[in-house]
Amino acid sequence: MAKARGRRVLAVDVGNTVTRFGLFDAASGSDEPELLGSCELTTLAPVTADEARVRLSQALTLLPDVEPAGAILSCVVPSVTDAWRRACAAAVPSRALVVGPGLRTGLRMRYDDPGEVGPDRVADVVAARHRYGAPVVVVDLGTTTNLEVIDADGAFAGGVIAPGMALGAHALAEAAARLPEVELRAPAGVIGRNTRAAMQSGVVLGEAARIDGLLDGVAAELGCAPTVVLTGDDAAGVACLIAHDAEVDDTLTLRGLALLWAANAR
Repeated sequence: MAKARGRRVLAVDVGNTVTRFGLFDAASGSDEPELLGSCELTTLAPVTADEARVRLSQALTLLPDVEPAGAILSCVVPSVTDAWRRACAAAVPSRALVVGPGLRTGLRMRYDDPGEVGPDRVADVVAARHRYGAPVVVVDLGTTTNLEVIDADGAFAGGVIAPGMALGAHALAEAAARLPEVELRAPAGVIGRNTRAAMQSGVVLGEAARIDGLLDGVAAELGCAPTVVLTGDDAAGVACLIAHDAEVDDTLTLRGLALLWAANAR
C-alpha cells in the first residue's frame, strides 16, 4: 500500500532523448527537498496522453511506494508537452505545474528574451544557485551541451548551446560514408591510431577541450572563476577529462524542479 502523500512531489524532466523522474519529500525539515528516488526512460515522441500515462505508471513502479501530492513538469519537446502535462495531472490530486511563463522562479534574467530559456535550463540554474551559490556555471551534457551562467549577483547571465557528444558522433557517421558509429569513451591518447580512436579523440576529447575553452571564456567575461557543476549524460566521465575542477551533480535538474514546485505550491 502506498504511503501518505504529505508534501511529496513528482518531478518529470522530458528531454529530447531521455525522460527522467524524481520523487521528492518537500517537507523533509530542510530548505531543500529530499530526493527519495529517481529513474529514467527513453523519451517517446510523438506520444499521446494515454501513452504518457503508461510511461508515468512504469516510472512510478521504479520509485519508492509513495503517492505524490503534486507534480512538476519540464519538457523541451513542445509537441509532447500537453500529453505529459495531462499525464502528470492524472497522477496527483492537485494541479500539475509546468515550467514556463507564469511560474515563479526567483531568478533575475539578463537574457534578451527570458521566454527563450528552456525549462530544463531554468531548473538547472535554480538548483545550482541554491546549492552552490554564485557565481556558478552549469555544464549540462545531453543531446545538446549547455553552459548556464549565473553571475556574481545570482542572476542568470546567459550561456552556450552546442551539439552534444552523441549528436556530434552521429552526425559524423551520417555525413561521411566511411566513418562508423563509435562508442563515446576517451581513447588512450589524443593521436588516434585507427579511425575509431581518431573519432573518439575528436568527439570525446574534443568535447572536453571545448568545455575547457568555453569555461575560460566565461570566467574572463565574469571577471572571476565560478564554481563549475557538471550534470547530465556521463558527467562523471567528462569531469575527469576537463582541466577545470568541477562538481558532479547527476540530479541537478530534478532537484531544481522540486525547488520550483516548493516555491509555487505555497
